[in-house]
Amino acid sequence: MPGGKTAVAWLASVAPDPESCRREWERNPLGVALLPAGKAWDVLILPSRLGYPTLDVLSRVLDRPGPVLVDFGDARTGFFVPAGTAARWLGTGVRTAGLGTWIVVPHPGGPSSGGIRWLVPPDGAGTLTDPALLELAMHEAAAALAVEDGGG
Repeated sequence: MPGGKTAVAWLASVAPDPESCRREWERNPLGVALLPAGKAWDVLILPSRLGYPTLDVLSRVLDRPGPVLVDFGDARTGFFVPAGTAARWLGTGVRTAGLGTWIVVPHPGGPSSGGIRWLVPPDGAGTLTDPALLELAMHEAAAALAVEDGGG
């Protein structure tokens, strides 16, 4: 993956011991790390029924959204947004991970192990999704789902 080492460094930079985090990923690229949110990024976590269509909307309007994770069983989708977003988020049905919370993060350059995985891996440059744009994409995706559910 181009920029894979940079993405590892960017993610590991928030770990209490970045070097240890990097070494663990290098030994086991299918492994995961527990990283603190709220330093370089927060995560907004949507039910995947809304998360996947929201990512589709974002992908139509952005060259590259920020990193996006999907959890075991594809139940939840996590969008990486600027630090501080979780504390200000008012939307319902969206879980937040900000300062004081931790996120399970897979190696950004490794193959998927079938569990938590990247839908959009980090680019290493620190690209994050703008929360206002994410909210608009969520509204558009929710409206499309409502039409689909209503049959019309």
